Amino acid sequence: MTGFTVALVLVVAAAGLLRWRRPAWYWLTFGVTLAALRVLVRYGSVMDACGLTVPASRWRLTLARVTNRPAPGPRAPRILRVRPTRTGLVLRLKLRPGQDAFDVAAASDRLRHSFAMYGVTSREVRSGVVEVRMTGYDVLKRVQMPAKTDTRPMRVPVALREDGSVHYRDYRAIPHALTLGATESGKSVYQRNLVAGLAPLDVALVGIDCKQGVELFPLARRFSALADNPDTAADLLDALVTRMEDVYQVIRAEQRITADVPDAEIAADIWSLPDHLRPVPVVVLVDEVAELALFASKEQEKRRDRIITALVRLAQLGRAAGIYLEICGQRFGSELGKGITMLRAQLTGRTAHRVNDETSANMAFGDIAPDAVLAAIQIPAEMRGVAITGDSTGGWARIRAPHTSLRQAVNTCNRHADRTPDLPELAPFRPALPGTPAAPVPLSKAAPATA
Repeated sequence: MTGFTVALVLVVAAAGLLRWRRPAWYWLTFGVTLAALRVLVRYGSVMDACGLTVPASRWRLTLARVTNRPAPGPRAPRILRVRPTRTGLVLRLKLRPGQDAFDVAAASDRLRHSFAMYGVTSREVRSGVVEVRMTGYDVLKRVQMPAKTDTRPMRVPVALREDGSVHYRDYRAIPHALTLGATESGKSVYQRNLVAGLAPLDVALVGIDCKQGVELFPLARRFSALADNPDTAADLLDALVTRMEDVYQVIRAEQRITADVPDAEIAADIWSLPDHLRPVPVVVLVDEVAELALFASKEQEKRRDRIITALVRLAQLGRAAGIYLEICGQRFGSELGKGITMLRAQLTGRTAHRVNDETSANMAFGDIAPDAVLAAIQIPAEMRGVAITGDSTGGWARIRAPHTSLRQAVNTCNRHADRTPDLPELAPFRPALPGTPAAPVPLSKAAPATA
């Protein structure tokens, strides 16, 4: 064997090994070049086969007839740009007259097969321009977040989408959200990523964890208030409602509605206030909403109504006061009692991990994105952390959060513990930590195990 043949065999073997063991490395070293060549060479024939071409225009046919030339064939969308990414390729296409973005979206699966890519999705950038994102491998199998993300105030990266882009939780765009998932579906890991992303920001975290605090209390150094039972949660939510009312008074005092003030500068929420007057935003994380809605006696029913009423008020009015809800649960249906569907209607963002039945998926997406219901119930049990996310626009995507252990989340919260604000309204609910005085309102303790 010649030296060239040996080198070629080694390169092919290395490429095969990388594709099997490290698909991301294979894509960056070999896959992106091969895929770009494959797309550019096959582009015209693939577009024609997928029905994404239009006949030549009349003036071209007339010009060909006058000049005695062959009639021009069908024309495919024009490629404006081909951009390689760390997970695939991005094509920017200019549509021909008579085409629309739906044509490209409907042909996505055929394009995936024709270009030998792992996944193809499309979106309309502006009128007549469509962006087609192609992924070269299964980016959700082993999630690796990019080193640089577009993090802004109240906007944190929490997961990776199946098209290779980063999924952000933007509280200013979507103030309140609902996260559903069965046991061992990855819901807790998603919540840890959320807390770890919020920890470095100037935000107050408030937690309600009625599972005796096993999920959120290890992160207590970064929380301004925590409740581990429904009774304490009811008092905490009342305190948040009081804070919301006080913040509205601050906004009204600073609205600046004189005639010489432009409309854009009139204060209508905390983000319109000057920095020195702006109250710190608050994110409320409810770990299991069903524990707040269940009751077994008349006294507990009164407490339950009080809790749900406070949550509905915060969901309806809290955005302008900088109070955002992040509610998690295994189910969120009308069987939890009155007021639950009203609360769910206020939760714009929806995320569903693996669920045990179609009804649970309908609770998340039935009223906003029916197509996402089928995708949610098809999540395999071995793919923990995979979820479907959607909002009121009707769009949805498949995402997966990177695995974050409880120790990693605790270390992040401890590292940013100095950013934990002291809110006077929530002082009685500040978690008691080693070396600090206990809170005036004690939290329940787990009963000792008995033989």
